[in-house]
Amino acid sequence: MKKLFVKTYGCQMNVYDSARMADLLTPLGYEIADAAEDADMVILNTCHVREKAAEKVYSELGRLKRLKDEKSGMLIAVAGCVAQAEGEEIIARQPAVDMVVGPQSYHRLPEMIARVTREKGHALETDFPADEKFDALPEENATSGPAAFLTVQEGCDKFCTFCVVPYTRGNEYSRPVSQIEAEARRLVAKGVREITLLGQNVNAYRGADANGNPATLARLVERLARIEGLDRLRYTTSHPRDMGEDLIAAHRDIAALMPFLHLPVQSGSDRILKTMNRQHTAAEYLRLIDRIRDARPDIALSSDFIVGFPGETDKDFEDTMALIRTVTFTQAFSFKYSPRPGTPASAAKVQVPEDVKDARLQALQALLREQMDGFNASCEGRTFPVLFEKLGRQPGQAIGRSPYLQAVHADDAAHLIGKIADVRIEKAMTNSLRGTLVEKALVH
Repeated sequence: MKKLFVKTYGCQMNVYDSARMADLLTPLGYEIADAAEDADMVILNTCHVREKAAEKVYSELGRLKRLKDEKSGMLIAVAGCVAQAEGEEIIARQPAVDMVVGPQSYHRLPEMIARVTREKGHALETDFPADEKFDALPEENATSGPAAFLTVQEGCDKFCTFCVVPYTRGNEYSRPVSQIEAEARRLVAKGVREITLLGQNVNAYRGADANGNPATLARLVERLARIEGLDRLRYTTSHPRDMGEDLIAAHRDIAALMPFLHLPVQSGSDRILKTMNRQHTAAEYLRLIDRIRDARPDIALSSDFIVGFPGETDKDFEDTMALIRTVTFTQAFSFKYSPRPGTPASAAKVQVPEDVKDARLQALQALLREQMDGFNASCEGRTFPVLFEKLGRQPGQAIGRSPYLQAVHADDAAHLIGKIADVRIEKAMTNSLRGTLVEKALVH
């Protein structure tokens, strides 16, 4: 067997894509290696969202070149969004790279490997054939636990002025309902109990149903919830514009849909939201949150925030802080704005100084941490059904997830990996909860 090492950067969709690339190469005789040093082929599955993402990739490629010089026959591939954005520039800057493949073209990896091996050159694939990609993926996929990701939608038509996704992932594309259901059933047959549906704008899902008509995400969730053995469903990432009433109702009516929603707002300032091209106001977002909480009062909310967006004033920032205080989030991702080449915001004339960005980010994260700690503390004394996913650090300990996506540690639970059991929360830790199994707990 040949060895394959995949290093994944960025989002959960990249995690899914990395696993599917490994599935594609299994018939070619590749099995997973734990480190690049042990591999015959290395794939860097890259993300272009984080600051200086491309430079981090080139730095890693420099290390891999030295490794390749010592190891005859090693192949190096760059996949993902940096591959899509940089294209031929990657090969020009680092000739040790054999293949550059965009996120919608990685199904062509076996062909690219054959071409590179045969012709001793480079291979580049950065087209956007999303439908062709999913048709070409192998039915069988490896799983590594009771929780799995499943991509149902890719691409974005929103064109937020700070974001590269429309340029690196292409237009919005939704997989057919039957294709998704078949993959979900295969995952459940392998022991998966929880599936997170993935998409750049997952609630913009409009995949074809059996009659060829577009189905909403709510209808897809309703169908998947009927699969015996699939106990939990989640989805990410959503856009406020696409949060339809049927999806809000699904949180009320479908027991398998967990009471947790990641709904990015980015800013609480209407002026900044307009500049970002988010196409909603802060008040509209707050009204949406009210409707969601009316349907599911116990729902926990997560969001994304960008501070220091070009032209952001102290008043704009305070509007964001006010929105956070009004909503109260249990989790959040927050970042300083950093320009992405080719995006409209990167050309803005009024950029916020770095020291101002730093101060605002610290203040925002302190408020979010206070809210998260408060929510976790409120869980003490409560009993949650926990899906145990892996062993903990201590003997006999296991780690699972609550319905609210919190990590939960419990002793004497190692035998419950892959099962759901009731856990009484004893202590809220910094980033997790500690609990004990309820005597005579329901285990299923």
